Amino acid sequence: MPTPPVGRRRARRALLFCPATERGKIDKAAGLGADGVILDLEDGVAQTRKAEARALAARALADLDFGGAERLVRVNPEGAGLEDDIRVTGQAPRPPDSYVLPKVESASAIKRFGRRLAAVERRHRLAPGTIRILAIIESASGVVRLEEIAGSDPRLEALMFGAEDLCGDMGAVRTREGREVLWARSAVAIHAAARRLQAIDTPFVDLADEAGLVAETREGLSLGYAGKLAIHPKQIAPIQSVFTPTAEEVGRARVFVLDGRMVDMPMVRAAQAILARARAAGVLG
Repeated sequence: MPTPPVGRRRARRALLFCPATERGKIDKAAGLGADGVILDLEDGVAQTRKAEARALAARALADLDFGGAERLVRVNPEGAGLEDDIRVTGQAPRPPDSYVLPKVESASAIKRFGRRLAAVERRHRLAPGTIRILAIIESASGVVRLEEIAGSDPRLEALMFGAEDLCGDMGAVRTREGREVLWARSAVAIHAAARRLQAIDTPFVDLADEAGLVAETREGLSLGYAGKLAIHPKQIAPIQSVFTPTAEEVGRARVFVLDGRMVDMPMVRAAQAILARARAAGVLG
């Protein structure tokens, strides 16, 4: 199985979106075993319920036990509610572990966002850089500026790919095969790897097609992705299974002579990446 790059801090195999207005769904999501739960203030929330969503997200951050799952909040873009999103969720007794910034098209957007997070950290007396950024690349402008975006800020820990919005921006026709987004999808993974960031793949939107989900997830793994966005709880297990090294892969990665021949350095690096993924996924001590 191909070996994706490994993030510096934690596994992010499946990150589950959950509308912040749905407290019952959030309570359930916290115990489903996903590597992360994204409290969504953006696309998953009607414009008339944005203020309610912020308050509910802050409350969930304050009083809900997410277990070992990463607690993330997807904010709205600049000029469309981001400032209020940070103000309300950043005042929670326990601020998010990470924020997901959508529609990123420049390095300056990441830097401005980082300065806002620094203010949240000072308020909570957290070490600088404690709160991380995951940036969604979902427009043509974002794709062509990937190099500057990927190197923009030390807080940036992952690049996410948004195929649906990208196709809308390009006027491209979305197909099951995904040829129309293959170049951009690969570019996100390449630029993430160049900066030692994680690449998180686009959601699979057909909830009735588990075989298609698994196939697309495996394709993402082969391109260098470390995880995939999930939009329904039933997608968590198939996604995380694909991104979890098997016992056979771990065993082969731990040896330096394979099938009677010496292992060269590229194979050593690939083996080290598999072992790191296995440790992050909790299948290797």
